[in-house]
Amino acid sequence: MERFLETNAGVNSTAHFRKYFPELLKFESTAEMQESEIYATIRPAVDEILNSIVMWEPSAPRGNPVRQNSRSDDGRVTALAWNIERGNRFSGIVHALKNHPQLKDRDILFLTELDDGMARSGNRFVAKDLGEALQMRFAFAPIYIALQKGSGVEEFVEGENTNAIHGLAMFSRYPMRNVHAIPLPNGKDKMSGKEKRLGHLRALIADIEHPSGTFRAVTIHLDALCSRSHRHRQMKIILDHLDTLPQLPVILGGDWNTTTFNSQNATRAILGYWRRVLMGVRNVVRNHYPHPDRYFEKRLFDELELRGYEYKSLNESGAGTIHYDVASVEKNTNLRDWVPEWCFPFIFWAANRVGGHVSCRLDWFAGRDIALKEGTQPETVGNLRDATSVPLSDHDAIALDFTLRNDPRIT
Repeated sequence: MERFLETNAGVNSTAHFRKYFPELLKFESTAEMQESEIYATIRPAVDEILNSIVMWEPSAPRGNPVRQNSRSDDGRVTALAWNIERGNRFSGIVHALKNHPQLKDRDILFLTELDDGMARSGNRFVAKDLGEALQMRFAFAPIYIALQKGSGVEEFVEGENTNAIHGLAMFSRYPMRNVHAIPLPNGKDKMSGKEKRLGHLRALIADIEHPSGTFRAVTIHLDALCSRSHRHRQMKIILDHLDTLPQLPVILGGDWNTTTFNSQNATRAILGYWRRVLMGVRNVVRNHYPHPDRYFEKRLFDELELRGYEYKSLNESGAGTIHYDVASVEKNTNLRDWVPEWCFPFIFWAANRVGGHVSCRLDWFAGRDIALKEGTQPETVGNLRDATSVPLSDHDAIALDFTLRNDPRIT
């Protein structure tokens, strides 16, 4: 029988205050909303959800979920980080995680963008359904309560949201202890734009009791619609918190949204485009989008190294994890939510200068007191599609085999 170890799905429900969503949508800022009587009424329930963590583990008889990865005998830990884009292509994602040679049988998964009761992803609780399918324990941290179906093309999906929660998760084949999450400040008021949400990003932290030794894992999703300085601030908050915890080897993984842009608003984003034109479109596409640590996002990566975290050897250098094509109607529709219509001719011109295709590296690993497993290389796993050739996500996955420096088997 399955077990919810902490907050269960019944508690983690918006059912008793969804009737207020139409009224909440009328507010133009979080500050305005928080001063209202409506928000005073629902705030305890909202806070309970946004401060909760759902933990689940499968029952022992069903496939022995605590089975060890056979590769663990040589001291390695196998990790995967992937933004699964809400879990929209759920069946294909499950198939890939079970069967793809570079994705299957991983010890730990750092997954971002998982829905719970959103029409765009079939109103499933993606984390729980994925845990059942993979027979892996998980921890899920809600980050937003969605007042609408979503942004861009998501606005037009059939049906209505049920639980209307979005979050991030960690999956493990081994026991997870001291699980908790810390809040990260928003880079943009989530009630001031077209897509209105309650909540904020969080970093999800757990100690993993692996056969090679206990280590600390952190699933991270940094803000996209914000400044580079804000992403640096979010990472600093995470590292500051980790410094307060008992010392263990640490691995960080997830979508850090290192776009190189200041995307607080359309004006700043467009000024950023013009700056890149002056730097040379080809130069930026080849030397900066896949390498944000070189210049635009350097402060964030410098902060990691200053704190003793390694990232260069743990990632495939220069490999993009998200790809933009000017021919993509869907991505153009999503961009229109935050970029003015008059900007598109310039965006198309710049992209067409490099063949209409641009790749950026947004997804990363970093670690302290861990090392790349000898004889392996970090991998960026792209071209992940379902049986109908539809991409499983707008992000590629990243994979890593690492060892713990305190593992006595490693010399």
